[in-house]
Amino acid sequence: MVMITDRKFRRSFNVPLVFLPFSSVIKNLVKWLSRTWRFLVAFSSKFQWTVPIIRAITGSYDSTEKLDLRLIVLGPSGGGRTSIADTLLGGNKTRASTDPIKQSTKRTAVVDGREITVIEPPDILGTSLGNTSRAREALRSLQLSSPGPHAFLLVIRAPGSGMSVDQDPTQAIQGTLELFGEGVTGYIIPVLTHADRLGRRRTVDQLLEADSGELKRALSLCGQRPELVDNRPDLPPEAQIDLCRNLVERVMEIKTFKGHFVHEVHRREDYLRERLLDDMSSALAKKLGHM
Repeated sequence: MVMITDRKFRRSFNVPLVFLPFSSVIKNLVKWLSRTWRFLVAFSSKFQWTVPIIRAITGSYDSTEKLDLRLIVLGPSGGGRTSIADTLLGGNKTRASTDPIKQSTKRTAVVDGREITVIEPPDILGTSLGNTSRAREALRSLQLSSPGPHAFLLVIRAPGSGMSVDQDPTQAIQGTLELFGEGVTGYIIPVLTHADRLGRRRTVDQLLEADSGELKRALSLCGQRPELVDNRPDLPPEAQIDLCRNLVERVMEIKTFKGHFVHEVHRREDYLRERLLDDMSSALAKKLGHM
């Protein structure tokens, strides 16, 4: 038997100042916790951006939630875009990395029990394509990632890697924002390649310390810490696995706290899909009515 003496607790459950069985106390407490949780769920449904935060804090992820990731891998030619895409797919090379991509491609593989979809557009950040082709392939890559990518991996050569002329990270990030909209900010993960050519500057911190300010200005546009990677073709399998896992963990962080990126093309696809479903269901209903 337990005696309830706390006034606030008694008022919450209409409990008089009497002795109650301990089981009744537990039952009432469970009911109160249940009502509180329903309130939080109802509140978060109106503010969906709070759902991942609540789930992360409470650890209440649905066990049936799909363990899938959708990525768009961007980057100028020569930055190592395709080799990174191959690494993310478990080293599955379905085409020669020297073959130029003429239109966006979609590849899927199961790595460590997780389905990973990688969309690789052609060089939409460079000058090899006209503006019309760049815009079309940017939108095509979004369609292939439907209902939306969890992250954009922006693959460029690390400054000072000695690979001919350094690629401009600021220009690459600004080009990404122009093609996909300002809403993509926060979904971009800069991936700096050719770390093996940097000599002693083999960490991000060392690279930023030696930076004249250009790289820091570029990173301020997307608000994400870069990943400095060694993407040599002869990289040992163990190192490739570690590289893949590190990148996947970065994408999982974005997925947990931001969900997937939604572009206007996705919203219009959903609208047109529903309109088509309504029109076809109406036509089918009329047909059934005459049978």
